[in-house]
Formats: sequence, structure tokens, C-alpha cells
Amino acid sequence: MADSQSQFLRSMDWDWFFEFLKGMLKPLAALAVVLIAVVLSFMQNLGLEKEMVYSIFRAFLQLSIIGFVLQFIFNQDNSGWIILAYLFMVSVAGYTAGQRAKHVPRGKYVAGVSILAGTALTMFVLVVLNVFPFTPRYIIPVAGMMVGNAMTVTGVTMKRLRDDIKIQLSLVETALALGATPRQATLEQVKRSLVIALSPVLDNAKTVGLISLPGAMTGLIMGGASPLEAIQLQIIVMNMLIGASTVSSIMSTYLCWPAFFTKAYQLETRVFASD
Repeated sequence: MADSQSQFLRSMDWDWFFEFLKGMLKPLAALAVVLIAVVLSFMQNLGLEKEMVYSIFRAFLQLSIIGFVLQFIFNQDNSGWIILAYLFMVSVAGYTAGQRAKHVPRGKYVAGVSILAGTALTMFVLVVLNVFPFTPRYIIPVAGMMVGNAMTVTGVTMKRLRDDIKIQLSLVETALALGATPRQATLEQVKRSLVIALSPVLDNAKTVGLISLPGAMTGLIMGGASPLEAIQLQIIVMNMLIGASTVSSIMSTYLCWPAFFTKAYQLETRVFASD
């Protein structure tokens, strides 16, 4: 039994692993700039040294693991792995966005469903229009960018909507007493929360390429692609981020209403009681 195991290990191609270790020399060298940050934090008595070290170690570990996972998925000819990876990203994003809007009842569920709806619709349109082929090498990175962006926008929308309704509680109650529906009574709060949440995405689209080069474009250029090819991909990325974020944020406002109001069109005071 031991002989067969040793023969199996010898038969495996370990070149990829040694190449990985060799490639990690540059990331390890880049730790020098983190060391500078740690020293500065210590000199300024910020107390962030441990958190900096922990953060960079966690990032190193997470990215290494996801790198091996993606390598495995890319080598599989099975679309099920794409969907599984996508649902995992949506689950984590829903949990994170729900944590931001912790005072919204079932916030994690609301965020997860909203992110799923926005990103799935956007990705479906892109695949149908043949912008991206339905393969792991394209869909997983694209889905990751959309889910991450939708997570931030959805979390801000939910938190801001709840906080605005709480601040203007008497105004909303007056509108309800005069016969307004929950949607009519909170129309201004919904608009304000959506504008605030989506503004960074739109501002980023307005200034893309003028202030800094986006990650996708930078990665392509550093990988050897021509700047014109990188620009084409970046335009697609900006379009899909705006689309997914808008759908996800609007969906979250619709899913929040049942938690904010009773069936009799009255405010759920317990939702707005805590800070």
C-alpha cells in the first residue's frame, strides 16, 4: 500500500506547484511596503500594527486558496462548478451586505436575493449577447466583480433607507395616515438612498481612465494585452457594474418594505426603535 502511494506521488506533475512557489517571491518582496506601514503605525502610536499584519496574512491565505480553487475549476469541463462558485460568492456577499444593514429584518436574505437578481440578470444578458462565453475563465471573474460591487451598493441602500425612514418617521406616518401606500410614503427616502448608493459607481464611470486605471484594464495591460483591447474590456466591465448595481439596489428597496410595514400599512416601530 505504501509503495503504491509513493508511486502515485512520484507520477504527479509537481511543476505547477514549484512554479507557484517561484512566482510568490515577488509578492513576498512586496511585503516591504507593508513593513513600512507597520513601522509608521508604530511610530505614530496608531495601534494598527497587529491588524495590518493579520489583514495581509489573511489576504495572502485567502488569495492562495482561491487561486488553487480557480485552477481546479478552470481545468473542469463542467458548468456546475461555475454556478457553485457564483452562488458561494453571492452567499458571502449577501451575508456581508446584511451585516452592514444589521437593523433591517432578514437583512442577509434581502441582500442575498437582491444581489442574486441583479448579477444573474446582468450576466444572463451578457451571455445571450455573446459578450462573454459561458466558461469558468470568463464568467467567474466577471461574476466576482459584479457581486462585489452589488454587495457594496446593496448594503448602503438598505442601511440608508432604514436610517432615513427613522429620521423622518413622523413625516412617513403622516403620509400613511392620509392614505398613502408604503411606496408613496417613502418615495423620497427610497430615491435618496438609491442616489447615495449608486453615486460612487456613476462617479467612477465618469472618471475612469482620467484619474486611475481600473483593475481589469491594468491587469490586461500588465499581462501583455494591447491598451486598445484593455479599453474594450473595461468599457464592458463598467457597463455591467452599473447594470448589476442598479438592479440589485432597486430590488433591495422592494424587499425591505414588507419588513418596514405591517399588512395594515403601518410602520413596524420595532424596526426603527434601535440605533
